[in-house]
Amino acid sequence: MAGTPVRGTPAWLRETNDRTALALLLEHGVLTRTRIGELSGLSKPTAAQMVSRLETAGLIHVVGEVSAGRGPNAAGYAVRTDRMLGVAVDIDAAHLRSTVVDASGAEHPIAVVPLETRGPEEDLRLAIDAACDAAGVDSERVRAVSIGVQGALDPRTDELTYIETLPGWTKRGIRARLEDALGVAAHIDNDVNLAAISERTDGAGQDTGGFALLWMGDGLGLAVDQAGAVHRGASGGAGEIGYLPIPRAAAELDPDAQDLQDLIGGPTVARIAAAHGLPDGYEAALAAVTADGAPDPLLAELATRVAVGVVPVLALLDPERVVLGGPTGAAFGPRLADLVADQLRERWGSPTVVATGVPAHPVLRGARVHLLSEVRDALFAEVSRIAV
Repeated sequence: MAGTPVRGTPAWLRETNDRTALALLLEHGVLTRTRIGELSGLSKPTAAQMVSRLETAGLIHVVGEVSAGRGPNAAGYAVRTDRMLGVAVDIDAAHLRSTVVDASGAEHPIAVVPLETRGPEEDLRLAIDAACDAAGVDSERVRAVSIGVQGALDPRTDELTYIETLPGWTKRGIRARLEDALGVAAHIDNDVNLAAISERTDGAGQDTGGFALLWMGDGLGLAVDQAGAVHRGASGGAGEIGYLPIPRAAAELDPDAQDLQDLIGGPTVARIAAAHGLPDGYEAALAAVTADGAPDPLLAELATRVAVGVVPVLALLDPERVVLGGPTGAAFGPRLADLVADQLRERWGSPTVVATGVPAHPVLRGARVHLLSEVRDALFAEVSRIAV
């Protein structure tokens, strides 16, 4: 490739060394030139040259002094995390939630704005600006956005499907339209897929060969992790489990239910919670459960219903672990997961059913994982340019 240093040349050595220094700073935080040399195994003069090149390119900067014991204090260097930024966005039926992602992986405030009938360009510009304002950074530094939506994007046609919760959003050419309007790379994914990425990285999906995340919120969704990769299907629509008809054997649980959405979706959870004495409304009921716990009869009734939704997951996928996520899974927690496993034990042996390990903002956290890699790749690409 033109402009790429040839292996073994001085330019290649400079790039390799500079990438090493940048990676060490990202891993360890503030470091002196001497410490960079020690960690990299390179000489002090070479470490000094690396630091000088990166500082001149604006990729790192001095952030203070570090005690050098008996000698004079040494300058401490850190990565310029404002050089390349991303914004993670989670869009549900009522709100846009967004947060800045920088190369350090540091947490930034989450901005929340109402979702109105504006259109995709206006919605995303508002989300980017709100996140950057909350973090105190320049929105012109944003290079990419990762967007979780309650729908699916067909990678073959750039077409959104199942987007009843996105008023004013066009279906066709959505990613290209956003990139042209905003001037940033746009990545759109199903919100449950992003939540599964967060479970794999920080939650209940760690240390597994694969797992299935049953998302229970206003709507239902299923994400399947196969050895660290989320299965999206040919059209991007894998996991729309809410449309699955309930089996005849489970019809007596709710004679009016036609599909799993009717059986364990948010409106139904709100209805049966109210019947057990909890406040009216889905969010109010979950808040009461989170604060005070759920009555045993409510847990038992909900577990029986959720078990119906887990059965096809076990039968078709046989995952190592089933994670109960979404607002319902987070609020009812391990007690619900244990009861669901008990319901299934007689027929399915001892399935591992657990509660989500990422109860707060799992969609945003999954989007952050994706963007963190992209932002860091952009920084390393800058290293390649200065080495030539």
